[in-house]
Amino acid sequence: MQGKLYWEDFIPGDTMEMGSHTFTEAEIVAFARQFDPQPFHLDPAAAANSFFKGLIASGWHTCAIAMRLMVDGYLARSASLGSPGLDNLRWLAPVRAGDTISYRRIVTAARPSASRPGVGLVHSRWEALNQRGDTVMTMEGWNMFGRRPA
Repeated sequence: MQGKLYWEDFIPGDTMEMGSHTFTEAEIVAFARQFDPQPFHLDPAAAANSFFKGLIASGWHTCAIAMRLMVDGYLARSASLGSPGLDNLRWLAPVRAGDTISYRRIVTAARPSASRPGVGLVHSRWEALNQRGDTVMTMEGWNMFGRRPA
């Protein structure tokens, strides 16, 4: 798709590869220190003795990377009006230092707003998969987009 994206450009069934990110130990610890200071995110020695048997990224870190890739991939060039929130978020497998996580978006539904004529709603499922093809995170939710001007 070229140019600005409007509600009409989000067709149910469309899939978009948003990109990938390789998590490092330093960034896992830095994110945890600021936002999710649990021992299995912060301290490799404590993490080794945890349920996870090693340092893992915060689930919120995997979400933050997804958000960045959404903005870079399509939101920054769209008529985005924000989101009323997520319906579903699952962290299915740990993300460890050295993992490369690939993110994709699948449009699952689209409908015009019943109360705002210039607005359309798009429901998407976002998936994050590691380098082995394991799904590590899924999110589902709605975004609001401006409709294409007449």
